Amino acid sequence: MAILSVLKRQSKALLAVVAALFILVPAAYAMRVSPMVVEMETRGTSAVARIEVQNINPGKLAFQTRVYRREIDKDGKITETPADDKFLIFPPQGALPPGGRQVIRLQWVGDPEIPTSQAYYVSVEQLPVAFEPGTEDSASAQVQVLYNMRALVVVAPPGAKPDVKPTDVRQAEYQPPALPGATEKPPLQDGVAVTLRNDGRRHAMMANFGWHLEGTDRDGKFLRVDVSPEELSRVVGTGYVPAQGERTFNLPVPGFGPGPIKLTFAK
Repeated sequence: MAILSVLKRQSKALLAVVAALFILVPAAYAMRVSPMVVEMETRGTSAVARIEVQNINPGKLAFQTRVYRREIDKDGKITETPADDKFLIFPPQGALPPGGRQVIRLQWVGDPEIPTSQAYYVSVEQLPVAFEPGTEDSASAQVQVLYNMRALVVVAPPGAKPDVKPTDVRQAEYQPPALPGATEKPPLQDGVAVTLRNDGRRHAMMANFGWHLEGTDRDGKFLRVDVSPEELSRVVGTGYVPAQGERTFNLPVPGFGPGPIKLTFAK
């Protein structure tokens, strides 16, 4: 499949850059946050959720939580505003020993009658800690790397549902995002631009579905490409489409001609 080979090349290049960055770090602490995507509702038992923080490296981990409202436009531009008042979080901060875990409880305390889904980031921010005198870290570490991990939390009205339809699917050349540390823009990518419209009151995570693209190639011959949820998640993340909003996604699926392209979804 064409998209799979493109994704593998992009993933290998990104991993190489990430590996190089970690080699340059003399000493660091790290944490794990799970789950990374949380879906809640404004009332009832679904108005409460839990996120676990784990300290996965040697050394004490101190952290605090912050909440940001996340609004995203059609082209994927994200706007963030502080929103700590929308959730009751316990504990809001903590300290974990090596290998320690902490369950953080989230409770929605915002408007119980919101008309449509709202998206937030719960940010778990590592805090600096003083090294204990006489330890190897206190003698050798010159830089303390602080991690900031975020969980996407989406809150929806009870009973609300998404209603997603493709409004524009076409062959397009687009500019892929540059890899971390790159000094030049990558070349234009031949692919497919997909615009999805959600007329429902609930958000949609479209990477949970398989996408089937049907059209013709540049010679007018029939062409079908199936894109799995795993492949989609590498390109579009969750494929989040806001309630009563639009998103345009660029897929690295080469080969389609300028004719119409049909898009269908499958579980």
